[in-house]
Amino acid sequence: MSQRIAQIGFGEAGRTFANAGDWHQAARVFDSKTLNAASAGAMQQAYAQAGVTGCATLAEALADAQIILSLVTADQTPLAAQAAARAIPPGALFCDLNSVSPGAKARNAQIIEAAGGRYVDVAVMAPVQPAALAVPLLVSGPDADEAADMLRSIGFTRVQICGDRIGAASATKMVRSVMVKGIEALTAEMLLAARAAGVTDAVLASLGGDWAQKADYNLDRMLAHGLRRAAEMEEVVATLTELDVEPLMTRGTVVRQRAFGAILRDAPMPDGLDAKLALIETNNRKMQGKADAT
Repeated sequence: MSQRIAQIGFGEAGRTFANAGDWHQAARVFDSKTLNAASAGAMQQAYAQAGVTGCATLAEALADAQIILSLVTADQTPLAAQAAARAIPPGALFCDLNSVSPGAKARNAQIIEAAGGRYVDVAVMAPVQPAALAVPLLVSGPDADEAADMLRSIGFTRVQICGDRIGAASATKMVRSVMVKGIEALTAEMLLAARAAGVTDAVLASLGGDWAQKADYNLDRMLAHGLRRAAEMEEVVATLTELDVEPLMTRGTVVRQRAFGAILRDAPMPDGLDAKLALIETNNRKMQGKADAT
């Protein structure tokens, strides 16, 4: 692989892409967790397992990079852009794959472009696992065509251009999440009420189709990824606010996703819908008991 890839952040997405792409020595990676003694060892091990070159500084990772993949948490996105701007090679493509609002991406673009880089808005439109490099990507911005070609050349197989305006890709993802993550939250609320009323089976049957399986899947996603989904939905709230749309339903989605995401932490996922609902009810009783005690 002739392209020089730099990765900022080496969490689930970064590791998945690097392993699937067999990028090895083509990729240099910097993750701020290596600056923390408590997490540095695990991160160095992740680098070694993926066969990528871990760097002690961001400047080292960006040196001579042709394409930069920013894969950090939503709250770290502006900090990543600011840090990258201090060391970005002239003309390098800075692909911001983070789940943030169009306004946040526009601000990041100003920072990168002022430093001589070329900013690209990339939206990851599905979970990175198990899709890996087959995950759908939407790309927008003045350099979207070249960025799409570069992303394909390093292994991504489902890259679609959605315009030359920075923010178009992220807006598509953010607005879509109103429905996708909102349905999960509504499913949870429906099931809690149905179980309390003793009519869970009747409610699911009345919806028709495979709603029992859908409900189990939706709870699974919330329990496993609710904290991350809540952070993304905060960005959706920001997106709707930027668009002058009151995010009434979306604020509720943030609350539900965060509450469910806090239940499991590192515990195993319960098997089946009944087991998940029983776990949620037990957690709710514990939380209510703590509230009553105060």
